[in-house]
Amino acid sequence: MGETTPKHSRATEVHELIAVILLSLVAVMTAWCGFQSAKWGGDSSVAFSEASTARIEASDFDAQARDARSADLAIYTQWVLAGANDEPALAAYIEDRFSPEFAVAFDAWQADGETERGPFVMTEYVPDGTAEAKAATAKAEALQATALDFNDKGDNYSLMTVLFALVLFLAAIAQRGISLLASRLVLGLAGVIAAAGLVLLITFPIRF
Repeated sequence: MGETTPKHSRATEVHELIAVILLSLVAVMTAWCGFQSAKWGGDSSVAFSEASTARIEASDFDAQARDARSADLAIYTQWVLAGANDEPALAAYIEDRFSPEFAVAFDAWQADGETERGPFVMTEYVPDGTAEAKAATAKAEALQATALDFNDKGDNYSLMTVLFALVLFLAAIAQRGISLLASRLVLGLAGVIAAAGLVLLITFPIRF
């Protein structure tokens, strides 16, 4: 009996040392996951905000393009009426007041023999604000995709925090008055989970 007690004591000390080391490492990894989750979440919020701003800009430019189209349509209507009333001087006067964007499409329409239904269906017709609206929409979609990607990365770190919390729970159970064998099994399970979590954590992108 006198020989087994020191061995048992040393085994217990080693076991407790391993538990303390595991607890310390997992606590650090948990804090790291929390930090990374907060960073990715913050960047996701910024990207979502920028995407919203870009969508507002796209809407403004789209409204500008619609207004330009309406103005061009009103002037073109007067040109058509002047032609119908056989007033070439008035028609020429109106043509001089076409917007630059509509004038390009109008010239292309006439050069094509006026085979299309009107200048508005010509590919050359690009109302002011159309290109800007398209660019702003593309920017908003790209920012939205980036924000979702950042959010997913933050969620991954949050899930790892939960996983490491389980490890901390198991390591704490292993130190609470259960048999040495049971304690070793629980601590071993905690170690396996922690190792698997660490391997996954290494594959995650880092944000500073």
